[in-house]
Order: sequence, then C-alpha cells, then structure tokens
Amino acid sequence: MSSMQIAEVLAEMRALQARAGTAISETSPASVQGPDFAQFMKTSVDAVASMQNHADALANAYETGDKSVDLTKVMLEVQKAGLAFHAMAEVRNKLVDAYTQVMNMTV
Repeated sequence: MSSMQIAEVLAEMRALQARAGTAISETSPASVQGPDFAQFMKTSVDAVASMQNHADALANAYETGDKSVDLTKVMLEVQKAGLAFHAMAEVRNKLVDAYTQVMNMTV
C-alpha cells in the first residue's frame, strides 16, 4: 500500500468516526480507553471453568446416589460445559491465527 493510499484510508476513517460523533485522537493509540480485552477473556475462561465444575459436581452427586439429581440434568450440564469448552478453544485458535497473520505482515 502506498503512503497516498494509507493517507486516504486514514482520512476516510476519520470522516466515518466524525460522523459517528467522536474524534480520533492524534496521540498514541494506547490512550484510547475501551473494553479491557484481557479482563473479558479472563471472565469468559472463568465462566467456562465454573460450568465445568458445576457439571462435575452434579455428576459426582449422581454417582454417589443423590436422589435429588436427575440423570437428564447431569447429561445436559456436561454437554453444555463441553460445548462451552470447545467454543472457547475455537476462539483461542482464531486469536492465535490472527496474531500469527499480523506478525507475518510485511510493513
């Protein structure tokens, strides 16, 4: 991409952001405050871990003979925890792939 094309893209981005009602800061990008990605990922991983712990607790309760635990509920919770784990693994794979692509970009 030539410097002329980059300047045009930046101008278009500034125009779009101005129409959205915010201004692009000419300072460093680190000064822009947005959602904390690391905190979002930690919260998501903790939620998946919590689902897995809950499913394990239900399975253990069923295995020990607790009459208040239904097999259907145990199976549903185990499947939900497994699905959440697989979804989290796919998100991680996509993030690693995106990081690899960015690192391999020529500047």
